[in-house]
Amino acid sequence: MTTILVIAHTPLATALQSCVRHILPQDADQILALDVEAHQSPEEIFAAAKLMTHDASELLVLTDIFGATPANTAGRLVDDGRCQVLAGVNLPMLLRAVHYRHESLESVVTKATAGGTLGIVEVNLTAPQNQAKRSNDPRNNHH
Repeated sequence: MTTILVIAHTPLATALQSCVRHILPQDADQILALDVEAHQSPEEIFAAAKLMTHDASELLVLTDIFGATPANTAGRLVDDGRCQVLAGVNLPMLLRAVHYRHESLESVVTKATAGGTLGIVEVNLTAPQNQAKRSNDPRNNHH
């Protein structure tokens, strides 16, 4: 089973863990959360992450912003194929990862990426299937 660790700027990691606890209470304890404070050094964050995941056979690390300290630190956890890191974490991504964590790491990564991407939807007053048909949409330039 894939262990899931969220490393993000405080308080996002624990907030996402709390959301999972609300939506999937039976699975919330399977999510590890590491909030990164502004004063923490990358070495301190890395040591905490290693300690939290020392017994994980497969590890998926979800982080907030590519290129920021949490993501850079998470990238240091990647080793011989037992750990993968995805940046841009959102709740649909995390829920997908939790739901499929019993599958292979590669499958969990694929499902989590799809969940994160497909979870981004423009919400309008009309149903999504009708959005392209709206005549008053300024982006609809085919007269």
